[in-house]
Amino acid sequence: MANVDYLLFESAVGFSVFEVVHQADTVGLELPEVKEAMKSLDKFGKMIQLRSFNPWTSAAHGLEAINLVSEGIMPEYLKQTLELNLPQTSGKKSKIVLGVVDKRLAGEISSTFPGVQCEAADTSEVVAALLRGIRLHASKLLKGLQEGDINRAQLGLGHAYSRAKVKFSVHKNDNHIIQGIATLDALDKGINQGAMRVREWYGWHFPELIRIVSDNGLYAKLVLAIGNKTTLNDESVDDIANILNQDQDKAEAIVQAAKVSMGQDISESDLTMVKDLASNVSKMADYRRILAESLDKKMGDVAPNLQVILGTPVAARLISHAGSLTNLAKYPASTLQILGAEKALFRALKTKGATPKYGLLYQSTFIGRAGPKVKGRISRYLANKCSIASRIDNFSEHPTKRFGEVMREQLEQRLEWYAKGVKPMKNAEAMDKAVKAILEDDDGDLDIDNEQIAHPSSASAKEKKDKKDKKDKKRKSVAAEDVEMTEVKSEKKEKKDKKDKKDKKDKKRKSIAAEDVEMVDAGADGEHKKKKKRKSVAAE
Repeated sequence: MANVDYLLFESAVGFSVFEVVHQADTVGLELPEVKEAMKSLDKFGKMIQLRSFNPWTSAAHGLEAINLVSEGIMPEYLKQTLELNLPQTSGKKSKIVLGVVDKRLAGEISSTFPGVQCEAADTSEVVAALLRGIRLHASKLLKGLQEGDINRAQLGLGHAYSRAKVKFSVHKNDNHIIQGIATLDALDKGINQGAMRVREWYGWHFPELIRIVSDNGLYAKLVLAIGNKTTLNDESVDDIANILNQDQDKAEAIVQAAKVSMGQDISESDLTMVKDLASNVSKMADYRRILAESLDKKMGDVAPNLQVILGTPVAARLISHAGSLTNLAKYPASTLQILGAEKALFRALKTKGATPKYGLLYQSTFIGRAGPKVKGRISRYLANKCSIASRIDNFSEHPTKRFGEVMREQLEQRLEWYAKGVKPMKNAEAMDKAVKAILEDDDGDLDIDNEQIAHPSSASAKEKKDKKDKKDKKRKSVAAEDVEMTEVKSEKKEKKDKKDKKDKKDKKRKSIAAEDVEMVDAGADGEHKKKKKRKSVAAE
């Protein structure tokens, strides 16, 4: 590890640069003597030396700088501080090692100053120990500060930073949607459990009521209105019909069932307990209805396109699972498709099995209406549309549901295409249709250049023409190059063929000459043998 030359200390009062005079190695940091030296101001003051301390000019200036640093962006004030206090080097032969706290800020500084190599506290134990010592003795090391200045600055800046983070929202506040859908799910669970207890408890007295009324909220209200079944008569039909939204048939059926009921009698004390429980269930059901209406209205303001495609409950659950609409808009469609099925995904990756095709999107009606063989395909298509809708909702200043309506129409057509083979609408046609609908609905709130849409500028037409001419020229040049290449290849092939023919003729000529030589040699040997034979015969 390289020796640390300088340290950047980011405090609540400003930026400060320290020069490292004496540095302990990584192994020596664990020694008791070194730890004690870090705690002692006299000994630690000999290890470092203050080069520069630049306090904030105001509280707003400090808040702005801290916000930039938290996002990994180097403020201009910090850039000027480093330019004035660090030696200027090109970084080709040697680099200055600067220790910082945040590794994202370290990367930003290294990219801005080529001659500076940054070491973060997360990756270097020496940098972490030295910065820890500076933080411990900051009130003594930084000049011009009084006792308690740093603590007061930390408290004020911390409150301002937290307040800004809580209030921060890119376009709209979706925190109420997250809390609303969580409360709605909790209410559903509470209402179901309470209604189950009421049905089972009151069912001993009036069991026939369960078969007539199935809704939990209405059942609880009827328990409060009926009380003891023996009190029901023909005059009670109108009162019961008012609870059942003027359903006279059901009201008469309840009265007739009470007359011939097989349930047992109930005491006044037990009936009081049942009514109290039914009252709580009824109140929760009423509050759940009011909360659902409020959530539906809030979703129409925050994410209208996503609401049109998926419906309020599923869209709100997606936003809640992602953490915010901004986070959901940053997700790719593949991530949004399996959002909510993380356990199944990692289990499949671990066991090398089939990965899930859908998560929270399975609650959408489109997947339920799709056939078993195309559920995965419609899930992928639905995730694509939801990803586009979430980005439109998040980054539009005046969100409208026209895009969501067109994309829902595309989803309906895609289902028909899977089922009957009907050709769906193309994306370009769908977007044109949505833009036309938005222009028709425009009442002056939207900043739209209608002339630019209706009559494109001559400059854009000229650019298109120039691009087309460039493409044509490129195509012609490529074609000419192809022709030249084919001609060159044909010439090379002809030369090669001629050479091959010539080589074959030379080989053939050489082989014939060799055969003639062999024939001549064979004839001479035959004549020699004949002479020898003639001489031997004469000798005999």
